[in-house]
Amino acid sequence: MMRLTGIGASEGVAIGKVLIFHQEELEFPKEKFLSSETAESEIIKLEEAMKKSKTQLISIREKVRAKLGDDKADIFDGHILLLEDEDLMDEITAKIKEDGLKAPYALKEGIDGYCEMLSQLDDPYLRERVADFQDIGTRWLKNLLNIKIKDLSNLEPNTIIVTNDLTPSDTAQLDLENCKGFVTEVGGKTAHSAIMARSLEIPAVVGTKSIITTVKDGEDIIIDGDEGEIYLSPTPELVKEFEVKRLEQINAIEELRKLKDLKPITKDGHEVEIWGNIGKPEDVEAVIESGATGIGLYRTEFLFMNSDHMPTEEEQYRAYRAVVEKMNNNPVTIRTMDIGGDKELPYLDLPKELNPFLGYRAIRISLVNKEMFKTQLRAILRASAYGTVKIMYPMISSIKEVRLANQILEECKAELDAIGKRFDRNIKVGIMIETPSSAIIAYKFAKEVDFFSIGTNDLTQYFLAVDRGNEMVSDLYSAFNPAVLEAIQKAIDAAHNQGISISMCGEFAGNKDAAELLLGMGLDAFSMSASSVLKVKNKILECNYTDAQKYRDLILSKDTTEEVIESLR
Repeated sequence: MMRLTGIGASEGVAIGKVLIFHQEELEFPKEKFLSSETAESEIIKLEEAMKKSKTQLISIREKVRAKLGDDKADIFDGHILLLEDEDLMDEITAKIKEDGLKAPYALKEGIDGYCEMLSQLDDPYLRERVADFQDIGTRWLKNLLNIKIKDLSNLEPNTIIVTNDLTPSDTAQLDLENCKGFVTEVGGKTAHSAIMARSLEIPAVVGTKSIITTVKDGEDIIIDGDEGEIYLSPTPELVKEFEVKRLEQINAIEELRKLKDLKPITKDGHEVEIWGNIGKPEDVEAVIESGATGIGLYRTEFLFMNSDHMPTEEEQYRAYRAVVEKMNNNPVTIRTMDIGGDKELPYLDLPKELNPFLGYRAIRISLVNKEMFKTQLRAILRASAYGTVKIMYPMISSIKEVRLANQILEECKAELDAIGKRFDRNIKVGIMIETPSSAIIAYKFAKEVDFFSIGTNDLTQYFLAVDRGNEMVSDLYSAFNPAVLEAIQKAIDAAHNQGISISMCGEFAGNKDAAELLLGMGLDAFSMSASSVLKVKNKILECNYTDAQKYRDLILSKDTTEEVIESLR
């Protein structure tokens, strides 16, 4: 047995078997042969690998249909058609018969040539198929070489994924029925993989450095997302011990569920709002189940990331409307697309940047790609006719950006008026407070918008100049840092002085150890992963607001992060 430590990123215990997930480079020599019999044998292998790939894609398509609906499943019909392209097959078999190439190299040359041809076409839709075809070609090639394909959407039961990192699109496609948890080599508590783990309510340990070279595929593993501990090849006694711990956690969750219908009101009568964060319409059920009374953050970028093309206005409208209707007039805060940083779109040709987190991302992309932005705003406005919707702009760093975005919003309203589409004419517009500039002059921004929402993940990163995904400096990254707490307090005061509401949708809002402090600071609404709602509600119910204000004064008097955390204890 071996014990390893990392950073506990998502609570809970998981017991299962390791699946090492990484995209290895496929390398093989450019082999030739002379025999016609060998050529026929190579072609048979090629065709069998194609049929196997088709069977796998059909299986994935049906899983996606059951999980995400027909529109997402239909994407795989296009993949199957590309796989069965007769012209491509003829070209590859010619390379085998005429050029004497073995099947793997002939297939690779055929795929590369096809991708090069697609990339040169004038039709943007066909050019965007390059990424699809590369993925299909890789699957075909792996099947030809008898390399096991590790498909995160189609896992074995009781799988625990071990990987260098999981991208947001990787986590968005996880087979949630069979994935019991994951471990990454990089990242911290607020890396997007960690945030997604909490949202999906699966245990995770991150920042474990060289674990991929330590574990073996299929090895027994226990991960403890509370303590950040990992046990490889655990003894039967240890497995029993953690099965007991897992059962205790399940029972504790059952006790918390009794609080679902209670309002989050302190013992002395101060009421706040507790909302949920979501990434797709399917997440709403968990929010409703948790007892949250609104959506404080709808991360719309996952709608874009789970598509092989730029979602149309109609596609976006349907996704937003579905959430709004399910929330039954409770507030739904829809954040405009926050792409960039570590969230990329294969069909949006973003430049490679040395520091993408400080570069071309979020509102900056939207304001440059005006038609794309207007498509999203019109879709949100149309959805607002079916409930209570608020629009929120991300990564705001200047007053100019707010004014430009609102000007474009007014154009969208006029366009919808011209074609007789209904929308909420008094729709509220707000911004994320997540840059130092927006926090420092929050009192000026408060005159421009209807509400604030504090994004503590990026706010902490930018205020402290600490990369939140870098485990080498993870000990410096903390929203409990006095500078970050001071910025939060200033934003809350600025909002209240101007008479607007302020919520928090960063991960700090779901930290039960921070709940009393944020309550005392005057935060109006807490928005978090559905899995954290009842824990924070329980903390609010146990508090007195007057005591929380005194507690706030004590905490804000501290000089270091360590002193703050010690006072919290």
